[in-house]
Amino acid sequence: MALPTTLPAPVLPRLTGGPRLRWGVLAPGFIAGVFADTLHRNTDQRIAAVASRDAARAEAFASAHGIPEHGDDYRRLVENPAVDIVYVAAPHTEHVRLATLALEAGKHVLVEKPIAASAAEARHLAEIARRSGRFAMEAMHTRFHPKTTVITQLLDDGALGEVRLVQAELGLGGVPVDPTSRLYDPRLGGGAALDLGVYPLWFHDLVLGSPTRIEVSGTLAATGVDDQWNATLHHDGGAIGEIAATMRTWTPSHAAIGGVDGRIHIDSRHPQPGGFTVYDRANQPALRFDDETGIVGTHGLCRQAAWAAQHVADGLTESPMHPLSTSIRVLETVDAVRSGLGVTPVEAAA
Repeated sequence: MALPTTLPAPVLPRLTGGPRLRWGVLAPGFIAGVFADTLHRNTDQRIAAVASRDAARAEAFASAHGIPEHGDDYRRLVENPAVDIVYVAAPHTEHVRLATLALEAGKHVLVEKPIAASAAEARHLAEIARRSGRFAMEAMHTRFHPKTTVITQLLDDGALGEVRLVQAELGLGGVPVDPTSRLYDPRLGGGAALDLGVYPLWFHDLVLGSPTRIEVSGTLAATGVDDQWNATLHHDGGAIGEIAATMRTWTPSHAAIGGVDGRIHIDSRHPQPGGFTVYDRANQPALRFDDETGIVGTHGLCRQAAWAAQHVADGLTESPMHPLSTSIRVLETVDAVRSGLGVTPVEAAA
């Protein structure tokens, strides 16, 4: 099959002028600050309330982001009639508890990635969400970037022919080996797989789905969490995924899809907004996609919120772009990687 001569148009949400939700934020840490900043800069979604176990922290967050209500009571926030949807930004091991609190109070939820600390937890959360009849989605912002929507259209159209290889890796340098840090604490779901590896493993799943066999090698930190690993994911029919994650060094953080009729190479820091190049059978650059929206880096988190608002307005309880089944499937692979490295399951470590 020949490559197309032009790329499909990206599928974009309405950042302004579309459905609006009033947001509540639980656990205002670093990522919640990034989310609040891009939400208010790039959309007309608005955060109505924030809650933290530390009242002073909630007050500081509210002041920094122009949020009218703040406090130290999670239950009070989820029962607040001025809140439509709750963004859960706590450590991984708190995701299910806080999302459940919100769902049972009748709120929709957007839960930071990974949606839970294990596939079993994710399945439990999905059951609660379905019983509640409320919208629930993992905040896998990469799924909603313009480049991803173009790539999925190319794959759906079979533009690359049979896909035989997916490669993706992500490395974060300069992370101090600190046993008190969330990244190194097994009780908080620390480690490269849950914090970083979920991105390349999600990308692999987007293209190839669940593997039938996994081979993994890597190293563990002194606290017992995985700090660096490489996994080969095998599929029926012979397709292979080569996935890696590390907390010990910066890496190019590229991703690539190899098909028999062409290949796609995604630019560095692949989880963020950006571009990619399509190469033909002769390995010559044939098509180029560049993100022209002007939204770069972590500001890309705003799109997941805009899509959530649209899905809720459409009466959906899950995103057709990123359903809960996908979050569960990716966590099954994360579980297998962690098990292969000898990492103690989060439930047993708690």
